[in-house]
Parts: sequence; structure tokens; C-alpha cells
Amino acid sequence: MRSAKLYQYQLPMDSGVILRTQRLVNRDGWIVELQDGDQKGYGEIAPLPEFSQESAEQAGEQAQALLEQWVSGQAIDLEKALPSVAFGLSMAELELQGGLPQAGNYTVAPLCAGDPDDLVIALNDMPGEKVAKIKVGMYEAVRDGMVANMFVDSIPGIRLRLDANRQWTPLKAQQFAKYMKPENRGGIAFLEEPCQSPADSLAFAQETGINIAWDETVRDEGFEVKAEPGVVAIVIKPTLIGSVQRCIELVKQANEQGLTAVISSSMESSLGLNQLARFAEWQTPDVIPGLDTMQLFLSQLETPWPHCELPLKTLSDLDVAWSK
Repeated sequence: MRSAKLYQYQLPMDSGVILRTQRLVNRDGWIVELQDGDQKGYGEIAPLPEFSQESAEQAGEQAQALLEQWVSGQAIDLEKALPSVAFGLSMAELELQGGLPQAGNYTVAPLCAGDPDDLVIALNDMPGEKVAKIKVGMYEAVRDGMVANMFVDSIPGIRLRLDANRQWTPLKAQQFAKYMKPENRGGIAFLEEPCQSPADSLAFAQETGINIAWDETVRDEGFEVKAEPGVVAIVIKPTLIGSVQRCIELVKQANEQGLTAVISSSMESSLGLNQLARFAEWQTPDVIPGLDTMQLFLSQLETPWPHCELPLKTLSDLDVAWSK
């Protein structure tokens, strides 16, 4: 006997969280609960403002329509679903079927969200490979280059993941590179999407020797995973991409082309983040995922994140928006 619930959540964010042009005060989304007999599975549907094509309201409406089909015993076609809906429902189905392994990769690439000096201290204490993520493109390209250069100088063996979100013109990208000493450029594992067009980003990689990764480009229509000079990785953000099956296919294609696939968060709650850690351990076991976003929240949801002391809301604290 099948049944389903759709919970609505709103979680407060740290006051400093800015997405492109807007400050994110609260994180809004939905939690799907699927039940079949004694088995339950959960998934999170949380479009990311400024990045997702759909709003939370649109996602909630579509989720309800598809859950109606699922409860009545129909197979749901996630190929045509909105990306966040496809991901949340497919993850809930996977968990329901016992297909998502319990073990998770909770090693995070720490995100530099404030004082670079704090990150230097944290990384010096980090065992194993020292990987960190820095958002660039929000300030002057010259400043970004100086900060990245400082990290490589300060921490032997560091592997920096930089994310520009297509913010730079080719000229600004060149200004950034100018302030990275040539001998320090190897400390950059990759720079995600430096320029507004993929062609400019490829040219930048070839001119500077700085490796790049595709992020937004992965979600462009007609994208193909292929080895190109200077491209070393693709970033997979399931909430923005779609179903679990689509994400697994992208990981497989990346591996076949000799590229690294990095599972990354779109600011999901601790429930969704834990599932991404489990998914990353299962599909990309040798890669540190990009999941250091819990620090941007003021509250957790249902499943606590390891070593996080933020207060925990449970599903019983939420409104049930739909059930059947």
C-alpha cells in the first residue's frame, strides 16, 4: 500500500548569504516522504533562487501532481520533471528501495566564506589532501588573484577549487591570472566557469595553464561530457541537474573521458546534504565533494550533519502541505 507526504520547510540563513544579486534570508523547500508497506524514503526538493529555473512554489505544485500518480501505482516520468523535483523524487524512490548506501563522504572542501586567515588555520590542521573552495568574481579580479596566491604560498600542497560563476570578462580573467605567480598556478585544482562563455573559458585555460571545470555549462542544453584541453572536472549539482539517474550517467561519462566528477550542494538542508554525502561516497568515492554549506544555515533539518551544533528541526515541526 503506497502513501506519500509533502512537507514544507523554511530555514533561516546566516545574514551574510548572497546569491548573485540577492540576499538569501530563508531557505525554502519541500521534503517528500514516500511509504510502501514498511519501507520509507525521503527526498528534498529545494530550487535555489537565482540558479534554478523553477521557483519553490512551482516545484511544490509539480511534486504534488507527480505524487498523486505515484500513490495510485503509476510510474512517474522524471525526464520531463523540473530538475529539483526530479532529484527529490528520484532520491526518495532510491532510498525507499534501499538503493542509497548508508556510508557517506563527510570530508568537505572548506568554503572560504569570510576571513581567509581562518581558512589557513583550518587547512593546516586538515589531515590528508588539503582542498578548499573560494568564491571569486564577487570583488575585483586583482584581489581574487592575490588571495588565491596567498593560499598557495601559505599552505604547501594545497588544491584550490575556485568558482567564478561566469562573472568575468576575458580581460578580468587575465587580470586574475596576472596576480597568480606562474609557479603557484598548479596549486589551483580547477577554476569553475571563469568567463561568461565556455569558448572564452577554454581560451583562458589554454593561455594561462590554469585548469578549469564546467558547472553552469553542465546544465546548458546539448552539453556533452568530453575531454578538452584545460578542462579537468565537471561539477554535478543534483538539485539543478535533475534525477539521480541523470547524475549517475554524468559521473560515468566523466570517468570515461578522464575527467573528475565532483558532487556539489545547492544549499540543501542537512537532510538533503546528508543524502548528497552518501551519494558522493557511492558514486565518486575518491573525490572530496563540495558540501561545506551547512555553515550558511542557522538551523538543521531532521538529519544532523556530523559535528554540527546548530539546532535541529524535525519533520514533526513542519507543516504537511499534502498527503495521501
